[in-house]
Amino acid sequence: MKNYSAGIIGLGYWGPNILRNVIDLGNFKDIFCYDLEQSQLDKNKKKYPSIKLVNEYSDILNNNEINCIFICTPPVTHHQLAKDALLSNKNVLIEKPMTVSVSEAEELIEISKKRSLKLMVGHTFEYNPAVEKIKEIIEKDILGDIYFVSMTRISLGIHRKDVSVIQDLATHDLSILFMLINEMPDRISVISNSSIKKGLKDVAFINLKYKTGAIVSISVSWLSPKKIREIVIVGSKKMLVYDDTKNDEKIKIFNKGVDILKDPTSFGEYQLTYRTGDIVSPVLEAVEPLRVEIDHFVDCVNNNLEPKTNGYCGLRVVKVLEAAEKSSEKDGDVIIIDKEK
Repeated sequence: MKNYSAGIIGLGYWGPNILRNVIDLGNFKDIFCYDLEQSQLDKNKKKYPSIKLVNEYSDILNNNEINCIFICTPPVTHHQLAKDALLSNKNVLIEKPMTVSVSEAEELIEISKKRSLKLMVGHTFEYNPAVEKIKEIIEKDILGDIYFVSMTRISLGIHRKDVSVIQDLATHDLSILFMLINEMPDRISVISNSSIKKGLKDVAFINLKYKTGAIVSISVSWLSPKKIREIVIVGSKKMLVYDDTKNDEKIKIFNKGVDILKDPTSFGEYQLTYRTGDIVSPVLEAVEPLRVEIDHFVDCVNNNLEPKTNGYCGLRVVKVLEAAEKSSEKDGDVIIIDKEK
């Protein structure tokens, strides 16, 4: 990869994090950066003098030394930027959400397949050691059958101008959910509100139901006095709580539950017995998920591997987001989710 260079598009909120990691990993000969705001380019050039600035996106597309492009721009621009990059024979890592519509996501997948290029989506939480540990716990059947999952992602955060809170925050939880429960939910219902600015949803309550009977509740908001990043998973054997705001003991497994005992003295009746046992907190590796994500992308390009968060992973999240927006516009109507592809 040292014989090739990289292009980074967008140096606003998230782009500098991508840039920092790409520089630290040292996989590329040169790093070319483009942003509509010259001030963003100048600020990052001052911090990282080795980067090369370009005046037009076409300068990156037409540069044959560049074989990887990182797209860190507003979601509404993702489709066209990624499409142009793929048609210029560049491998693409695109930030979440992949696109703002299913049809756009499907087109990008088709182009990448035809040109044998890597298309990867920046679902950073799927590279988080804590989330990977939870997946391992579920796969080992430690929790048993999943009854329900409660996910909360709220804070007094940045009000995005280009997307709703559903596309901004729920994308994280949906990507995590697909990693933990590797199937598409059957149906979705969403209640939302535009509390501050009309037409811009800043709070949403998302409910999903699976064919297995498991249900999921996702709460997202930019309007909360307290920052909460929590997932609660209740299974037939044990329960789990993941608190991403904690520095240690992010995951706790509770040996708690409810069992049904038949009452031998009364035919057909039963009693509930409540079980309380140990609380276990597994040790987690201390790594930056974004660093792991970018390293994985480069490895996929170098060794012709399929990205963990490929275009299809991005597509299924976009499908649920599209259904979520539709339900919220219809004041919570239940929407059946398309499961094709």
